Amino acid sequence: MNDILNQISLCVEAGKINKSSPYPPGMKDQDGADELSKKALQQGFKPDEILEKALIPAMANVGNKFSRKEIYVPQMLMSAKAMSGAMIHLKPFFQSGETRRKGTFIIGTVTGDLHDIGKNLVSMMVEGGGWEVIDLGVDVSSEKFLNALKEKPDAAVGLSALLTTTMENMKMIVSEIKSKHKDTKILVGGAPVTHDYCKKIGADFYSPDPQGAVNFLNRMRLSI
Repeated sequence: MNDILNQISLCVEAGKINKSSPYPPGMKDQDGADELSKKALQQGFKPDEILEKALIPAMANVGNKFSRKEIYVPQMLMSAKAMSGAMIHLKPFFQSGETRRKGTFIIGTVTGDLHDIGKNLVSMMVEGGGWEVIDLGVDVSSEKFLNALKEKPDAAVGLSALLTTTMENMKMIVSEIKSKHKDTKILVGGAPVTHDYCKKIGADFYSPDPQGAVNFLNRMRLSI
């Protein structure tokens, strides 16, 4: 791998967003994922090459470290922000159609629930895994998910809930989506959610951590 792609990967894993970012202290005043991704494009690297050879492997490493409890939410958030700093320069190429994503992932926190940290982590990890993410935000109704699926009928859907009281809304949303889009893959997650509950409500996948969602989406894509 070219040195600049290695540097981008290192910045993402370390959470080095840009040159002005004070974190991590050992990389103070060095270029971050933001500047390095811009330079890589200027040097002739293709957007998908930067994504596939630098960003995706880095975010996979971050996700696996989180799964093994070697890092925690703050470090993961910093890595996700560094990845987002790089994606600023790549997104115009995806939006123009010049470069393709793996697929589309629609995500939201279900009706009645205003928590978003877990949802945001999954969104950033999935985007870092090479997918287009449509984040509908919090307190998202069945209607909003269905409207998003009208625009992107081949998308997978992610539902998040942090409260036992809003888990019932997750069940209702899964039912309504499946009644109109029976082949749509639905991923569920959140503190009170379990694998058994996922099966009970008819969803397709549950993971206690964001990397599990990325891995499932990648397997799903390969099976199509």
